[in-house]
Parts: sequence; structure tokens; C-alpha cells
Amino acid sequence: MKVFLSWSGARSREVASLLSDWLCCVIQATRPWISSRDLDRGSLWFGEISDQLKETSVGIICLTNENKTRPWILFEAGALAKGLSTSRVCTFLIDLETKDIEDPLAQFNHTFPTRESMLGLVRTLNSTLGTSGLDVRVLEQVFDTYWPQFEKGLASALARTEPSAPSKPRPQVDVMAEILENTRLLASRIRRLERN
Repeated sequence: MKVFLSWSGARSREVASLLSDWLCCVIQATRPWISSRDLDRGSLWFGEISDQLKETSVGIICLTNENKTRPWILFEAGALAKGLSTSRVCTFLIDLETKDIEDPLAQFNHTFPTRESMLGLVRTLNSTLGTSGLDVRVLEQVFDTYWPQFEKGLASALARTEPSAPSKPRPQVDVMAEILENTRLLASRIRRLERN
């Protein structure tokens, strides 16, 4: 199963690289693809990335305070989401909280660098494998074995990279407008469901 790791910026790249190695240990059937390693030298990078995005089952977008609004991250998120009925797109919030994320990235399920959240991500990846996935008990044992390695690697990656300056809190007007828009959208969906 191909897992596309999206990154932008030094901190995001370091964490994506860590995830690539770690996921191969926890679920050996995964084939992580990360442009910083897997893009052939001399290839047309845009075409290669587009081809990889088409063949992906799961995408993990490594988000930082620095890259959360960068056009490339948004492009890859959109390309991954194009096959949402069959693909899974997860955001990995490295130095962010849920409240820091705006649409369209706010629509995805967020993963945090905590044991419980990462176990949920690994379970999602494993379930995508269907009958080829690991038994849940085995998966949890393997996860427990490699979790300390991930924690250590993440701490090292964060120490090697400078965090970007904290972003300004979103204006209350923007937050309220988003809440209103989402509430209206939900109300509309509920009315349609009730009619059917």
C-alpha cells in the first residue's frame, strides 16, 4: 500500500522522513513515498509527484506552523482528496493544534504526535490493507515495540529544526464566519436527510 508523505519546509521534511522509516517498521506492507528521497534525480518532479499522487491509497500531510497555508501543501492535499471515497487523507500536526488549522485542511482528520493519536493513524493504515493487514493484537504489539523509537526520533527532528514564529491567532470574525458557514451546511444536510 502506497503512503504519500507530503511536506514543505525543513521541520516538516524531517518529520516526514521519520514517518517514512517508522511506518515501514510498524506495518511492513506500507510503501511510503516521500519526494526528498524517492524522486529520481533528473526526473520531471511535477509529473513524478502527480503520478505518485494518483497511485496513493493514503496521504499523510505533515503540517507545521510554517507550512499550513503554503500553496504546495494545499495543492497536494487537494490532489490526495480527489479520490477520497477510496483514499484516506490525514494531517499530522507537528507543532499545531486543531484550532490553528483553517479550511480546507480543517476538513481532514488530524493526527497528533501522541501515543493514542499515532496508534489511531496506524490502525487506519492497517485497516486500509484489508485482509492483508495485521491482526489487531499483533499490530498493537509491534506499535508498542517501535513507539519509543518514534518519540526519540521526533524529539531529535524537532531539536534539529527551528520552529517558525508563532502565527497570529485567527481573527474572531473569521472563526465566527467559519462556524456559521459550517452550521448552515450541517443544518442543510440534516434537512435533506430528514426529507429522505
